[in-house]
Amino acid sequence: MQFIHESRPVRVVFGAGRIAHLAEEATRLGLQRILAISTPRKRFLAERVVEALGDRAAGVYAHAAMHVPLATAEAARAEAARLGCDGYVAIGGGSTIGLAKAIALESGLPIIAIPTTYSGSEMTAIWGLTIEGEKRTGRDERVRPRVVIYDPELTLSLPPAIAGPSGINALAHCVEALYAVDASPVIQLMAEEGIRALSRSLPVVAREPENLEGRTLALYGAWLAGAALGAATLGLHHKLCHMLGGSFNLPHAEVHTIILPHAAAYNAPAAPDALARVARAMGSTDAPGALFDLAAALGAPTALRDIGMRFEDLDRAADLVLRSPYPNPAPLTRDGIRQLLDDAYHGRRPKGTGV
Repeated sequence: MQFIHESRPVRVVFGAGRIAHLAEEATRLGLQRILAISTPRKRFLAERVVEALGDRAAGVYAHAAMHVPLATAEAARAEAARLGCDGYVAIGGGSTIGLAKAIALESGLPIIAIPTTYSGSEMTAIWGLTIEGEKRTGRDERVRPRVVIYDPELTLSLPPAIAGPSGINALAHCVEALYAVDASPVIQLMAEEGIRALSRSLPVVAREPENLEGRTLALYGAWLAGAALGAATLGLHHKLCHMLGGSFNLPHAEVHTIILPHAAAYNAPAAPDALARVARAMGSTDAPGALFDLAAALGAPTALRDIGMRFEDLDRAADLVLRSPYPNPAPLTRDGIRQLLDDAYHGRRPKGTGV
């Protein structure tokens, strides 16, 4: 057994009603002029942040957009500089936290993240920008939030139709962390527990949207997934999702939901132990099939054609995903990737793998 495990300095504040601790956390960081960031639809949450911060609030930037277009990031950076901000509070999902990271990538100023979905971005040093139609990603410790406040009460308004794909997005982080080249036993334990928590809680969230216990367990799983995402170098699944989202403007969480069973099936022969752990955590003997069935049970999309992908773009997508090398358990072949995309486009259930 050989591995390297590096602990990441993120302060996690977890529990119902914990948003009330925001001002206290800002004081711990010594912040005096804080920009509240949200999407246009979630501006009311940014206004709630302003109210909680009082005189420490410098303003609101409520223009976060999916996949963080470069123009949006540049406008946000200019506004933060104009206001003389010394930190940011990002409240919302991956788009909002991604925008805060894009600002911090240039300024190096601290982020307090308050996630209201299960994206996991809040626990990572991964940034992403869409430039000229292509999503580019990287890692930089300047963008990792210093504090993350997980308040499950803030997720009660997340509709099941959004919560399901968002939760499977988080589950995907756990799956790929199990076979990552740099995963440690600690991260693998967190990933398996994250799969267990998410696969049990998401059906509850779908059936009983106001069940706070279910929402809490789902957010706990999302935290573990984010920690796994932040500590491991991920493979084919995430590469495909970033490419499909950035190059074809497909919704991020839904892409994860659709691709995950097929990426798991692709990697199963090369990573049987990892996929066996996925199956065990889900109470199954067939990990790719269980992942597909979970998405279907949640009413989430299971076919790329249903979220705007065009069949004639599949060849270009296969070429794009192979343009740059990245680690993955199974060798990447043009024919294999093209078949994976075809299966995902049509929404075929992966054939049983026994893991």
